[in-house]
Amino acid sequence: MPDFRHLCNIIHNPLENSNNSGMAVSVRGLYFLLTLFLGSFFGSVFMLGPVLPLMLLSPAWYRWLTDRIVATWLTLPVALLEVVFGVKVVITGDGFVPGERSVIIMNHRTRLDWMFLWCCLLRYSYLRLEKICLKAALKAVPGFGWAMQVASFIFIQRRWEEDRSHMANMLHYFCHIREPLQLLLFPEGTDLTDNTRARSDDFAEKNGLPKYEFVLHPRTTGFTFIVNTLREGDNLDAVHDITVAYPKNIPQTERHLVLGLFPREIHFHVRRYPASALPAGSEALQAWCQERWAEKEQRLRDFYGSDPRCFDTPEARVPPCKTELRVALIKGASLLYWTAFIALSFLALWLYAPVRVYFLLAVVFFLLQQRLAGGVELMEMACHRYWSARRHGSASAAGVREEVWNGVERKKE
Repeated sequence: MPDFRHLCNIIHNPLENSNNSGMAVSVRGLYFLLTLFLGSFFGSVFMLGPVLPLMLLSPAWYRWLTDRIVATWLTLPVALLEVVFGVKVVITGDGFVPGERSVIIMNHRTRLDWMFLWCCLLRYSYLRLEKICLKAALKAVPGFGWAMQVASFIFIQRRWEEDRSHMANMLHYFCHIREPLQLLLFPEGTDLTDNTRARSDDFAEKNGLPKYEFVLHPRTTGFTFIVNTLREGDNLDAVHDITVAYPKNIPQTERHLVLGLFPREIHFHVRRYPASALPAGSEALQAWCQERWAEKEQRLRDFYGSDPRCFDTPEARVPPCKTELRVALIKGASLLYWTAFIALSFLALWLYAPVRVYFLLAVVFFLLQQRLAGGVELMEMACHRYWSARRHGSASAAGVREEVWNGVERKKE
């Protein structure tokens, strides 16, 4: 699962090195992380903050608008990686059908795979569709966590008895408003390290399964629940099985980026499975997921054993929905926009007292709403239930309105 807390620790402790101590902190790495942090922080306050009241009037239109605002920020790391730091992206396999509703499952080689995937989605899909299933603690991170709440990412506690209800509520909400989504899920639950591989090997021994070298054994409960829920809500077109590999160097953590160790190449191999081709029962779906991971193990074994390292397949069979010229223009516009936006945010805070007052109020709101309501995404669902109750007359609107502010459903500890 992605961990933005490490990113913020790096920003506040820039002299802390990785396991490769002795290497100097990179100016390029600090520029990358500080730009992303400031973009998400000021973007949450000055771009997302003003549209929050729309949630109270029309959650569906609020979701439509905020998805597109958040997508503008998702282009920023793509632009920095490819334009500023020269990362090469290679995409092979089936590709995507633009705009389709899907669940994306991917091996978790590093803690940064979720961000690198945006390089693929920018070309073959629409970034506004993406949601990520990730750890609940991350919503408290200033900037990043606030934006993820507004984007309605699905936060989990890693306790299935609690996560099942919350996940069901979020998925039913997406199905009800008919807003398409592509939900990224890491069934392995964590990135591949020596420690996690050892735990995976222990699990394999206890359950009579083969030991893996390049992937971890997947946890299939959440995957099967998500797929079944979206199918029942008629909100699933396909499952995209993506294998990610790094042929030259592997930046395992955010700290590697601080040291300037950006990946020189990232390879994505995409397999698309139509929803109609998936098994019907939960047990069969679990077995299907495990089969995909066995295939990933062999695919990655072949990848890292080849010279040069590449997936043994032609370029993606489905052409991207954007030309490389359009992608280049998007990346260039993103760099210009976010550089200017961050500079103008600082300038406005310096020059104008009303801006400082609004900034303070917005920050206080983001901090307090999580303690009172549990997160912006929970307020959004409560508003949706309120308007649904008004339309159908099936519940007390006043009771749902109270839930928006008191956070009865998911109050944080």
